[in-house]
Amino acid sequence: QVQLVESGGGLVQAGDSLRLSCAASGYTFSVYGMGWFRQAPGKEREFVARITSGGATKYYADFVEGRFTISRDNAKNTVYLQMNALKPEDTAVYYCARRNSGSFDTWGQGTQVTVSS
Repeated sequence: QVQLVESGGGLVQAGDSLRLSCAASGYTFSVYGMGWFRQAPGKEREFVARITSGGATKYYADFVEGRFTISRDNAKNTVYLQMNALKPEDTAVYYCARRNSGSFDTWGQGTQVTVSS
């Protein structure tokens, strides 16, 4: 059974950092790209970042502005999102997802990130 489990969210102040983790199981992790998305209250889910299967190529949403870094450890079947200089507008539920043939086909349950001003 394919499963993604996020962790690392929490309540922080503006300017702080958080590192989110997403542990994958039930498939060959190193073969698939991975992505992070987020959904704020009352808004649609939006793309944050993605990384190719080997980790060589990364893509980011414009709003990241160099503050976030996506990475992966294929030996640990885990993808990370390091978030620095957090802003109140980064408050959202963050989801990881598996990329398969150009789309994202499996999603985690999400982890809440709340940034206070």
